[in-house]
Amino acid sequence: MSIVKLNNQGVKNATAFGSITGLGSMTFIKKLTASGSSTLSFVDGASGVVLDDTYKEYYFTFKNIHPATNAAFFTFQANAAGGSGYNETITSTMFTAYHEEDGSDSGLAYVTSGDQANGTAFQQIARGTRNEADDNCSGYLHLFNPSSTTFVKHYMACANTVGTAESDVYYTAGYFNTTSAIDEIQFKMSSGNIDAGDICLYGIA
Repeated sequence: MSIVKLNNQGVKNATAFGSITGLGSMTFIKKLTASGSSTLSFVDGASGVVLDDTYKEYYFTFKNIHPATNAAFFTFQANAAGGSGYNETITSTMFTAYHEEDGSDSGLAYVTSGDQANGTAFQQIARGTRNEADDNCSGYLHLFNPSSTTFVKHYMACANTVGTAESDVYYTAGYFNTTSAIDEIQFKMSSGNIDAGDICLYGIA
């Protein structure tokens, strides 16, 4: 049976996985590990971080992010090249699905308080992560062509977190409403420090 794969070079038809070409690859760039950290920042050109036109796509994975403050939100923001303050203008959307540990409730909902309409706040990725010993959130943030000086900068993120005796998954997507290059990304909790966890940055060829 053949496999058909769509990518930016058209349709690939193959009879084996190994014969598919032109799919791109991920290159590890930098890992930051939290230990009672107020922020974790990826700044192009600092400490081995690459966040420029070397790659058209960048991918952050965050694993076992444990908040110091119970029910804090995991968030991110950016700086345009030459900017400061991590307050770029964002338009975004967010929704969640959840399921109780005992199976008593589940649902899917839009998160109005998690979106922005040309706002400059830190964008929520995961909400309400508990700070008990085994609680954490994990997921990814995918940033598209941040070095463009023509287009706005799109992103998509997904995170799974432990809420009050339930699994919550959050999806958010949007764009930085600027044609300036984005070269700095910062992560933090909405309240308190990031007690533990790590974030890795990859470039996608």
